[in-house]
Amino acid sequence: MNTISVSKSQSSKVSNFKNLTYYMSFVFLLASFISFSQVKDTTKVNLLDEVLVSAVRVTSKTPVSFSNLDKKEIKFRNLGQDIPILMNYLPSVVTTSDAGNGVGYTGIRVRGSDATRVNVTINGIPYNDSESHGTYWVDMPDFASSVESLQLQRGVGTSTNGAGAFGASLNMLTDSYAKESNGEISNSFGSFNTRKHTVKFSTGLINDHFELAGRLSALKSDGYIDRASSDLKSYFLQGTYVGKTTLIKALAFGGKEKTYQSWNGIDEATLNSDRTFNSAGIFTDEFGNTRYYDNETDNYQQDHYQLHWNEKVSKNWDTNLAFHYTKGKGYYENYKEDADFADYGLQPVGAITTTDLIRQKWLDNDFYGTTFSANYADEKLDVIFGGGYNKYEGDHFGKVIWARYASQSELGDHYYDDFASKTDGNVFAKANYQITEKLSLFGDLQLRNVHYKANSPETGFVNDTFNFFNPKAGLNFDINAKSKLYFSYARANREPNRTDYENGSPRPEKLDDFELGLRHASAKVKWNANIYYMGYKDQLILTGELDDVGSPIRKNSGDSYRLGLEIDATIAVLDNLIIRPNVTISTNKNKDFYFKRDGVLSSLGDTNIAYSPNFIAGNIVTFMPINNLQVSLLSKIVGDQYMGNIDSEASKLKAYYVNDINVSYEFKPKAIFKSVLLSGLVNNIFDYKYVSNGYFYTYDDDDYSNPPAITTIEGAGYYPQAGINFLVGLTLKF
Repeated sequence: MNTISVSKSQSSKVSNFKNLTYYMSFVFLLASFISFSQVKDTTKVNLLDEVLVSAVRVTSKTPVSFSNLDKKEIKFRNLGQDIPILMNYLPSVVTTSDAGNGVGYTGIRVRGSDATRVNVTINGIPYNDSESHGTYWVDMPDFASSVESLQLQRGVGTSTNGAGAFGASLNMLTDSYAKESNGEISNSFGSFNTRKHTVKFSTGLINDHFELAGRLSALKSDGYIDRASSDLKSYFLQGTYVGKTTLIKALAFGGKEKTYQSWNGIDEATLNSDRTFNSAGIFTDEFGNTRYYDNETDNYQQDHYQLHWNEKVSKNWDTNLAFHYTKGKGYYENYKEDADFADYGLQPVGAITTTDLIRQKWLDNDFYGTTFSANYADEKLDVIFGGGYNKYEGDHFGKVIWARYASQSELGDHYYDDFASKTDGNVFAKANYQITEKLSLFGDLQLRNVHYKANSPETGFVNDTFNFFNPKAGLNFDINAKSKLYFSYARANREPNRTDYENGSPRPEKLDDFELGLRHASAKVKWNANIYYMGYKDQLILTGELDDVGSPIRKNSGDSYRLGLEIDATIAVLDNLIIRPNVTISTNKNKDFYFKRDGVLSSLGDTNIAYSPNFIAGNIVTFMPINNLQVSLLSKIVGDQYMGNIDSEASKLKAYYVNDINVSYEFKPKAIFKSVLLSGLVNNIFDYKYVSNGYFYTYDDDDYSNPPAITTIEGAGYYPQAGINFLVGLTLKF
């Protein structure tokens, strides 16, 4: 059992840190109250909306590589697929879909780093799950319909709230307020019986100060994979108060999902013979017939509540204070054959010790806290002070709801009860200072404290505290009015997640990130080129294996690195023809990697890091032959990648090249509707058979000879993606 204790000095540091964050929250709140009577400023209030994310966003003056995506770009392809799929054509991005068609469980990797390393915030509030560090977009279906804009910072980026960014950070700003009342009805339909229905409304500013807005969405799909169905519902409600210098927002949003499990994948033989096969729920009935349990499902509801107070304190000062609470509760249900009564706390009747049963594994968690920031800006200095303090409390429990053979125990009793809690606090200060007319200096210092406590048979007793110092610095040089050169260094530290504890005694990981970039912007051409080197110590790399609930298993790697070149551009070839290409060329290596093969431990030298393709490219060609008609060809290339870290050919995912076509036509009638948008999306137009994700495992087979001969066996699983498929939609705005 893994036991980690906290010393008295560490406990004192935690207590002091909490007091500091509470004190800073009070200071920001007091400053906001004072400002009501002191400030008379005519700053445009729509700029106040951006304060929600200003503490975690960057601009072209910041020496960080990033990409922006706004509502105008999203709307043409927003037909039901998740946010990761909509981000597929950004630089260094690889996306995955368990169901094969971008609905249900989807994921994203940036620079080879999986979703647990991508820090995600919504209006500056952390979204990553506190224990797994993952982001489950299935819990927020159709959230893209309520996103005003998003920014993806690659690498460490700047200081943010929540889990440390080890590959990227993604911050999203939800819908701004509307000055005039409006409504929207959107419906889309497509392959695999996919359909999305969305209704939105806004009262506009009532008495020039108050707005109420909302959205309801329902989304269903059978999925490309057998029985990989999704039944998703979501809502978004927002109340806004707007003053000359004040913006107050209260938000409630969330979703409820029921998805048939499709995380088992298939082996290579099945991939070649039956790409859509799904083994989830398979069992043999009493007559020897192969059947599938009809409720092998994942069920979860998540509700978010946020309160934001933005204030223009003076000409140079802005403040932001936010409080948040998230409630999550749900379970996955599955059929188990030949289960031992004892493993589930059941007392058998008679001599029978095993039974078929149906179990549910539950999560019941609460996440709450505060974030705060203050921004001072003048002609030469732009500085932000901020931070946050958040707490997670989670119950894990399981129960049996049916068993083939009777027992003396009550069905529905908990056969395990585990508890976990986590506190996460940070304070930071970041600044841009204009040293000369052409040269500016960027600095960013963050202190972060994490305390994680858990107790379960898988994790053992964990009581672990981490204190991290994350400094960042950089220079930005204006070569001329159109071109900028930048260089930055960033240090990041990150704690293990729950699955890491379940699979051993993990160490926290460290990252030194160096970025050197060149930006150019003219009337017709914008391009960015960036070279990065990310050096890791004790990186928790994906092994390729999955645990019994489909979560990726990670292990500390020692020393490793990622070295790459990113180039992206927007080129107006003609007034009605735009191309947006991007390419990433990289090498991603574990240094002097050791592996035990056939019972012998040996060095494999430098090996490729799992799930890290050396080549990623994307392109969007947009042609507007007539007013309001837009036709786009979207292309994505992902090079070969290994699913393990031993460079085994059995673990290789083959390169793939897919193309989509997006056609949209928007016109504005003179009566009834303000706008009518017709959209169509044909994915994988050449019906290419490809796999974007999978898993890899090894185990030792002992043939019991004398002496015993140990042979290492390798195996792999795959998640095939859909061939040619389509979505069409109609959006009416009034």
